[in-house]
Amino acid sequence: MLDSDALLADLTTAGLADWLHPVDRLLKEKLRDGAHGRLAEWKSVLHDLPAIRSGTPTVVDGIVTVPGIDCDSDTRSDLREQLLKLAPWRKGPFDVCGVRIDSEWRSELKWARIEHGISPLSDRLVLDVGCGNGYYALRMRSMGARCVIGIDPTLLYVAQFQAIQHYARRTGVHVLPFRLGELPSCSRAFDTAFSMGVLYHQRNPIEHLRQLRDSLKPGGELVLETLVLPGEHNAAITPPDRYARMRNVWLLPTLPMLRRWIGECGFGASRVVDVSVTTTDEQRSTEWMTFESLAQALDPLDPDRTVEGWPRPRRAVLVAHVPT
Repeated sequence: MLDSDALLADLTTAGLADWLHPVDRLLKEKLRDGAHGRLAEWKSVLHDLPAIRSGTPTVVDGIVTVPGIDCDSDTRSDLREQLLKLAPWRKGPFDVCGVRIDSEWRSELKWARIEHGISPLSDRLVLDVGCGNGYYALRMRSMGARCVIGIDPTLLYVAQFQAIQHYARRTGVHVLPFRLGELPSCSRAFDTAFSMGVLYHQRNPIEHLRQLRDSLKPGGELVLETLVLPGEHNAAITPPDRYARMRNVWLLPTLPMLRRWIGECGFGASRVVDVSVTTTDEQRSTEWMTFESLAQALDPLDPDRTVEGWPRPRRAVLVAHVPT
């Protein structure tokens, strides 16, 4: 399911040779038969992907695009059918050999808000925590990152990335089925660490920020994107049940409190790159993600509130550095 040889070669080149045995052991555990009730099904989809000669992947209007060469309509229809078996697709968009994957999130909009506010990624070793199916990791690699290690514990997202990689064959980018705390000792190796849409799912956000700090070398950059509540005071609130229909939202801070957390975890002064209210143009149900989305999470009588009565989702992007 994973290209272990390419992964181990990239880890060695990146100076993470001490990761080789722990990562190999953890991959075998995560991808063993029976590790997930649908893992065999997803492996079968990857095995049955049609043979298509593909070209060099590019980014076209924010769409990660893998051109197909001499791909006829029947083959394209078969590919579309196979890729739909890996739904729901949360992040994208992708165009794979003429099949447009219209994901729930128009992730190109978020990336457009982020990319001009961060340090250039050229020749940097990047960690992408909670990377999903690798859309952002592929964008990072296209911006010149030397190597991108994406981690996400959801095996379906790993399968989706492998389906894209089956045709893209993009070197220097990997999606591994790990949580941040499961990684071997990071030895402060990464130049940039991204954590996007992850912090509010952590029971202990302070520990998450400390782990991110420990993944970065001196001078390394944290790019943090997360939900925040409006307000200019230091406060953080745990929704008693759900937030925007999500069960696993543990702590929502105001922006001042978030910046305080970042400072307390050993980073230098943080900088706000963007604060945006999420729209139903950016997050919505599609054929590739047919479940409820943002529109169903908002109060139909007051779209500035969630159905639970909270302020509607707004997301902040902050950048901070580890002191040298």
